Amino acid sequence: MSSLPFFRTRARTLVSLLIAAALAVLPVGCSMLEQTERELVFRIEPGTASWFSGLPDGVQELELTAPAFADKQNIHAWWWPAEQADAPAVLYLHGSRWNLTGHLFRLEQIRALGFSVLAIDYRGFGKSLGELPSEASVYEDARIAWDHLKSLQPDATKRLIYGHSLGGAVAVDLATDLGQASDDSVGARALIIESTFTNLADIATEVADTPWPIRWLVSQKFDSIDKIDKVGMPVLIVHGTADPYVPARFSQELYDAAHQPKRLLLIEGGTHNNSMRIGRQEYRKALDELLAQPLSISG
Repeated sequence: MSSLPFFRTRARTLVSLLIAAALAVLPVGCSMLEQTERELVFRIEPGTASWFSGLPDGVQELELTAPAFADKQNIHAWWWPAEQADAPAVLYLHGSRWNLTGHLFRLEQIRALGFSVLAIDYRGFGKSLGELPSEASVYEDARIAWDHLKSLQPDATKRLIYGHSLGGAVAVDLATDLGQASDDSVGARALIIESTFTNLADIATEVADTPWPIRWLVSQKFDSIDKIDKVGMPVLIVHGTADPYVPARFSQELYDAAHQPKRLLLIEGGTHNNSMRIGRQEYRKALDELLAQPLSISG
């Protein structure tokens, strides 16, 4: 994750561009604005993260495709099965900026908790080929990955969705979609979201410190607060109390809007990226409690 001053500068830039386009009201300006908005939202760092030292033994690299994909489009994925056969499997959805090479530390922590992990780079990130991502394209990528996870772990009661930061909004959208489906074969055991926000307008307003009505200007909504009450599975919401980028109150608001069974886990002193590490025992206990909840798979 970037430094806090850099993060705030990016948010202020986005707000300034939105305001300028609203004042200009020019179609070409709006088209250029959407492109720039997406660049600022996803903030893709090309290449390999400097701290990545290679894939651990047992990680399989996959290439996922879909009939609707154009030429030179694919989803690059890592499948890391747990040591225990038929272990619960997690679909890992990352946030902005870093591709999978920047997330290995968290994937290692999830697997150490006893889960198999399928992690993807959205098209445009890392080795996933495609144009600059959009809200619509990352939602589509998550659904394609979910369909593949069903073949890796056929038991719906052993499939979970995990999203970090911006990936939390992607995870909520996927869980909402599953909750509204009628095919029992696509269900999930639980949703886990960490260090995430209510919607993009709220976080942009927070970090840019502006009174402007950003909600009406952004084209990339990532509106979890209006979707989470439609999630038909147990929900675990995790946030570090010392997160310098996304205030923990956003997770409190998401928790308040979600239906039972749900759990809000605030990790004292946790930052945007280390809550799973420093709150490992609390995390494990919360997961055990979550998985002990009775579940009626509805989607």
